[in-house]
Amino acid sequence: MRGVEIVWNLGFYWSTLMYDCFVGRDEEVVPFRAMQLRNLLCDLGPSFIKAGQVLANRPDIIREDYMNELCILQDDVPSFPNQVAFNIIEEELGRPLEAVFSKISSQTIAAASLGQVYRATLRDTGEEVAIKVQRPDIEPIIYRDLFLFRTLASFLNGISLQKLGCNAELIVDEFGEKLLEELDYTLEARNIEDFLENFKDDPTVKIPCVYKQLSGSRVLVMEWIDGLRCTNPQAIKDAGIDVNGFLTVGVSAALRQLLEFGLFHGDPHPGNIFAMRDGRIAYVDFGNVAVLSQQNKQILIDAVVHAVNEDYVEMANDFTRLGFLASGTNVAPIIPALEAIWQNSSGKGLSDFNFRSVTGKFNQLVYQYPIRIPERFSLVIRSLLTQEGICFTLQPDFKFLEVAYPYVAKRLLTDPNPALRERLIQVLFKDGIFQWKRLENLIVLAKENVAKMSSNPALRAKDMQSSRDWQVERKLNLKDTIKDGARLVLVDEGIRRQLLLALTEDSKLHIQELVDVYRLVEDQIDVPSIALEVVRDLPTVARDLMLSWSESILSDR
Repeated sequence: MRGVEIVWNLGFYWSTLMYDCFVGRDEEVVPFRAMQLRNLLCDLGPSFIKAGQVLANRPDIIREDYMNELCILQDDVPSFPNQVAFNIIEEELGRPLEAVFSKISSQTIAAASLGQVYRATLRDTGEEVAIKVQRPDIEPIIYRDLFLFRTLASFLNGISLQKLGCNAELIVDEFGEKLLEELDYTLEARNIEDFLENFKDDPTVKIPCVYKQLSGSRVLVMEWIDGLRCTNPQAIKDAGIDVNGFLTVGVSAALRQLLEFGLFHGDPHPGNIFAMRDGRIAYVDFGNVAVLSQQNKQILIDAVVHAVNEDYVEMANDFTRLGFLASGTNVAPIIPALEAIWQNSSGKGLSDFNFRSVTGKFNQLVYQYPIRIPERFSLVIRSLLTQEGICFTLQPDFKFLEVAYPYVAKRLLTDPNPALRERLIQVLFKDGIFQWKRLENLIVLAKENVAKMSSNPALRAKDMQSSRDWQVERKLNLKDTIKDGARLVLVDEGIRRQLLLALTEDSKLHIQELVDVYRLVEDQIDVPSIALEVVRDLPTVARDLMLSWSESILSDR
C-alpha cells in the first residue's frame, strides 16, 4: 500500500508538470509547482523530506527556484506534538523533565526530517542547552521506504547502468547507509566529540559541547548556540558582523575538515551553520559526517598539484584512484574533456571561478563517460557547493578560491608531512625545471593566508573574551621546511642536480631569483634560530648522507 501511495502521488505530480508543458504555462506556474513539491515531500514522510533536503543543495540537478523552495525543508518541517516529544525525552532520561530541566521551550525551535529541537535550561548548572528529539516510530518507516527504494532500484538498474553509467542499487544503499547513521544519536554524539577534538586549538570555530550523560539513541542534549543562522543573511549584516571575515573563517574551516582532518560535515546547509556575534563560525547537526582516508586526502592534494601543473593525464589517473572510474578504464578519451573544463574555468581567473560552473560541466562528463561519483565524494561536492552558495548569498562578490588557494599554499609550504613535502617538490619542478615564479607565488599566497587569519575579527574578539593563550600564527612557520630542504639538497643527488641547473639555467646565474625569494621570507624567519636548528640537525644529515653514499657505491658494484 505504501508503494501504491508513493507511485500515485509522484505520478500525479509528474502528470501535472507534463500538462503544464503541454499547454505552455510551465514557466509561469513554477513557484506554485515548487511549493506543491515541497508539500508533497512533507506528506510522503521523513525519507522524502531527507531526499528534498539533498536536492535543495544540488544546483546541478534542479533549477534555482525549486532549490529555494526545498531549502525550507532544512529547518521548517511540520513538527510532531510537544507531549509526544517530552514523553520520549523522559523515557531516554529515565526521570521527569522537571528533575533535569528548570525550563523548556513550549514550541520547537526547529523541526527537520528526523527530529525537532527544543531550548532548555539545566536545573543543576543553569546552562542553556538544545534538546534534539527523534520523531516517534521513525525507524520502521525509514526501513520500509528504503526497502521500496531498493526494490525500485533493482528494476531500474539495467537502464541506469546503460544510460547513466551508474548502479542504482548502490546509490540507494549509500543513501540508506547515511540515513540510518543519522537515526543513531549516540553516533552523532561521538561525531561532535571528534569535531571538538579537531578544532580544540582553533579560536575561530565553535563546536557545541555534548552532554552524553543526558543523551541516548533518540535524544541528544548539547550546548545552546547563541548565534544567527545563515538562513537569515540580512540579520547577520544588521548585527554588524564582518561578513568577509566570517566567510574567510568558514572556508578555512571547511578546507581543514577536508584536507587536514579527513572528517567533514556532510550537511552544511544554511540552517546548520551559525554566525556568532563575535565573527566565529558555529556548526550544528553532526548526524551526517563523512570520513576521507589518509590516502584519499593525499590523492585530493595530488589532484590540486596536477591541476596547478596542468598535468591532465595524471588528473585522469587521480579519478581512477579516487574511485570515479573503474580500475582498468581507458582514461585517454577523458583527458581532452578534463583539459577543456579546467582551462575554461581557471582561464577566467580567481574572480570568476566558481564550483557551480565546474560541477555543471563535470556532470556532462558523467553522462558521456563511465564515471560514477562515490557517495563520500558526492558529499564533498555537495558540501563545497553549499558553502560556496552561502558565501555568494552573504556576499555576492566573495571569491572562494582567493581564500582556498592561500590555505593550500600554506599547507604545502609548512606542513611537515612527508607526503606533502613530496607534493611541494612536484609543484616546484615542472618537466625537470625549477619554477621560481611558482615558489614566489606560493610564498605570497601563504603569507596572505596567515595575515587574513591572524587579523580576523573573530580572533580579536576571542582574544579579548578569553584568558586562554591561543596558538595563533602571526608568521609563516618555515623552520621545518628550510631544514628539510637543506637535508634534501645534501642527501638527494637528483634534487641537488636540478637545483644547480635551476641556478645556472640559460647559461647565467639566477642570483636575482634567490634574492627575490629571500626578500619575500626575510620578515617571516629568524635566521639565527634556523641556523642553530640546522647545526643541531647536522649529525642526522651526515648519517643520511653516508647511507646515501654507501648505497650508491653498492648499487654501482
